[in-house]
Amino acid sequence: MSKLVQDKEAIIAAVQTPSIGHSARAYGERVRGGDMGALPAVIGLVVLCTVFAIARPSFLTAINFANLFTQGAAVTVIAMGLVFVLLLGEIDLSAGFASGVCAAVLAVTLTDLGQPWYVAVIAAILTGSVIGVILGSLVAKVGIPSFVVTLAAFLAFQGVVLIMLDEGTNISIADPVIVAIATKNMTPALGWALYAAGVVIYAALQLTRARRRAARGLVADPFSLIAARVGSLAVIAGLAVYVLNLERSRNPLTISLTGVPIVVPVILALLVLWTFVLRRMPFGRHVYAVGGNAEAARRAGIDVDRIKIGAFVICSSMAAVGGIIAASRANSVDPNTGGSTVLLYAVGAAVIGGTSLFGGKGRVLDAVLGGAVVAVIENGMGLMQYGSSVKYLVTGSVLLLAAGVDALARRRAAAAGLR
Repeated sequence: MSKLVQDKEAIIAAVQTPSIGHSARAYGERVRGGDMGALPAVIGLVVLCTVFAIARPSFLTAINFANLFTQGAAVTVIAMGLVFVLLLGEIDLSAGFASGVCAAVLAVTLTDLGQPWYVAVIAAILTGSVIGVILGSLVAKVGIPSFVVTLAAFLAFQGVVLIMLDEGTNISIADPVIVAIATKNMTPALGWALYAAGVVIYAALQLTRARRRAARGLVADPFSLIAARVGSLAVIAGLAVYVLNLERSRNPLTISLTGVPIVVPVILALLVLWTFVLRRMPFGRHVYAVGGNAEAARRAGIDVDRIKIGAFVICSSMAAVGGIIAASRANSVDPNTGGSTVLLYAVGAAVIGGTSLFGGKGRVLDAVLGGAVVAVIENGMGLMQYGSSVKYLVTGSVLLLAAGVDALARRRAAAAGLR
């Protein structure tokens, strides 16, 4: 009898903690079934970096590596907010110029009103939140399609920016704290400390998650797979910190450029925050439920209108943060802040990273990966001295390819009975 009990316990343990080979096969099955996740973005990022590194060796220099972070930071942050709206199957076409409006509020509060930086930042983010409440209410309460509402806001916000900047005045930003966000670096020692803390925290979270799943009788990742994830993160992040800590200045005697850009921990903090909201909080679970089937979510007792308004508030608030980063990088705000290709690149970043345009599938990490792809394309094409026409063609083609992969993946998932 004891032998049977031991065999049963061994079988249960094997099911709860599969081998790394079993986990790899399960992942392959998910990919074949249409659940590709961020795999296309990762492959595309590797291919693009390889091509640009071969075509222009300067692509791999430390100074260009640091430039990639600052170039793509604003778009990436705006894309993080767009993920919440896209998860609902909605769209926000005004996010770009919403960031411009919030950046203008920041500049006016700092320069014209002479307020301290934290007051200006709060004013900008509150402006974004109010914009989100208005847009979300029009979509959820009034029932106007998000495409129409945000297209109208896209046009109106251009006028708002012009009014705030006196029909085209450029407002300079000299506050050292705001300027430092996108133009200054941490000390090398602080960069390594952030790296060590990040790896330790990630390892602890992975182990805690596995233990909790095993305690509940659910399938848990094997220790070997967790070790592989943590080791990969440690190697990749360690190489990044090492390169960023190299001297990047052409004249170190005059000015030294070393360390991880300050905007990097800002993005990481936002990534951790919104990932926690989506994966651990009821609001995040409700976002996925509404995006998957709004009517079923409503019948399950979820306040669909509140979820939609909340998603738009997050989107516009993150647009405000993106506008602050853009203003920091330019040291000024003008009528073009948040305009041009900002919105298109932000939507493209979210979709390229793996967030579905049809709702119900996506992660905040998708915005970071997609933002990296967009930044690499923009940076690499610039190094190869291609004009804007080629940049637009390539970026548009990559976005179309990502949307096509998403559509095909959903079709395969539906055929396999996963949706």
